[in-house]
Parts: sequence; structure tokens; C-alpha cells
Amino acid sequence: MSDKITASHILVDQEFEATDLVKKLEEGKTFEELANDFSKCPSGKSGGSLGEFGKGMMVAPFEKAAFELAPGQVSGPVKTQFGYHLIKRES
Repeated sequence: MSDKITASHILVDQEFEATDLVKKLEEGKTFEELANDFSKCPSGKSGGSLGEFGKGMMVAPFEKAAFELAPGQVSGPVKTQFGYHLIKRES
């Protein structure tokens, strides 16, 4: 297992918002489009891209979820002190 991955995320305040975004993904919206439209993180403007990061660089629940995803996979809502994230592992 690699010690560095590349991932994107969408950050929202409420779990229901994250759940709603999962539905939008299932309806065919792109992750990047939704990040641009809905993410509260500045990374939303670049499709949610967080670039490459290693272990210990992100808050624990986010890191655990991101490293468990397969490349191309999107997580369900992940709660951190910042809000709720949908995480897409790129590589």
C-alpha cells in the first residue's frame, strides 16, 4: 500500500447535504462539478482537488476513509471537525 495518495473532496456543513450530493453523483453529475458548486473548501474551485498527501497530513477520520478507498472510488459522508466530506480517491 502506498504511503501517499491523490484525492479530492467536497466539504459541506450537514450530513443531509453530503447525502444529497451522493444522489447527484448517482444521477450523473461529476464530482468536480459538484465540488465547484457546493464545497465550502477553497479546493472546490479546482474540482475539490487536494493533490497528493501522505499519512499524518489530514485529520484522522478523513485520512482513514481516503486511504481505504480504491482509486476512482467515492466515499459516503465522512464527519470531521470541519463538517462532512465526500472523498474521491484519484490515485
